[in-house]
Amino acid sequence: MKNIYDNLPSPCWLLEEAKLLKNLNVISEIKKESGAKVLLALKGYALWKSFPLIKPYLEGCCASGLHEAKLADETFSKEVHTYSPAFKEEEIDEIARISHHLVFNSPAQFRRFASQAKKINPKLSLGLRVNPEYSESPKEIYNPCGLYSRLGTTVQNMDDAILEECDGLHFHALCEQGSDALENVLKNFEEKFAAYIPKMKWINFGGGHHITREGYDTQKLIGLIREFKKRYDVEVYLEPGEAIGWQTGPLITTVLDIVHNGMDIAILDSSAEAHMPDTIIMPYRADVRYSGVAGEKAHTYRLAGNTCLAGDIMGDYSFDAPLQIGDKIIFEDQMHYTMVKATTFNGVKLPSIAIQRVDGTVDVVRNFGYEDFKQRLS
Repeated sequence: MKNIYDNLPSPCWLLEEAKLLKNLNVISEIKKESGAKVLLALKGYALWKSFPLIKPYLEGCCASGLHEAKLADETFSKEVHTYSPAFKEEEIDEIARISHHLVFNSPAQFRRFASQAKKINPKLSLGLRVNPEYSESPKEIYNPCGLYSRLGTTVQNMDDAILEECDGLHFHALCEQGSDALENVLKNFEEKFAAYIPKMKWINFGGGHHITREGYDTQKLIGLIREFKKRYDVEVYLEPGEAIGWQTGPLITTVLDIVHNGMDIAILDSSAEAHMPDTIIMPYRADVRYSGVAGEKAHTYRLAGNTCLAGDIMGDYSFDAPLQIGDKIIFEDQMHYTMVKATTFNGVKLPSIAIQRVDGTVDVVRNFGYEDFKQRLS
């Protein structure tokens, strides 16, 4: 494996198809046992070069607006479910044309665009995102049901006048959580929207289901879905993004320099700010292969990015041997969210993208350069 990394450009994201297939097989079993339909949430995973491998396992994609909907339509070519906190007048026709489900965030948006969208696409199924006003989200910044949340319609703000045109309800209340959290969300959703659920054709349970994480109670999830479908005779959709890309490959970086200022600091050819923003925003500590926490192993370093941001720091890690210029630093589990959020801040080059096929061969499917930075602005 070391030779594979040494031969790749740096920095580089490396998707490992065998690990992706492992996740897809877990989701396939859940679909089979529960009867749920599963969509890929592009906001969490959008490496479209891998879609030929994913397509046989899922019904389609969920999109957060026009560009994700177009990506789903062009590269996945199955169902496209589009939701946005607010749609724009100049985009709604194109979104309606390529979508199968169109989910509005508020009754006002529903009233404004529903008829227009159905004229463009009479087969379109319309839905409303609702807010069950309950979540166990571990961080408030990721809590879609928090105080004053703009995401979804509360039961107090429901408008019965839209029900005749509304086929489904969508809720999203989870963030990297298990089926116990979903069970509690469902209780609140059913209590608040009991008058509306029986009138629907489908219910979308949203994303945040950490289905492929070790220890996730898949049997409970299957049971919750089956019981819900039996109670209401509706289709049930799930929208995992992170669970698809969970633990499917690393970001490979290289040590460019080592400086000392009270401690040893290794400057990498990558960036927390530009390439791993969740390590700053979430925040969370990325796992680094062959490392320990500061002081655990013989040699401790602060791993830092190659931008002017003082806080462009991945964290403090320890290693068995001293780091050398040219050493590879491998950040685990970087296929989801980090890739879709990456930027060219400071003109730092985006990591290349490579795929390790099931047979062990590696293809570099994308290199980025100056033009990618330049063309973002004018």
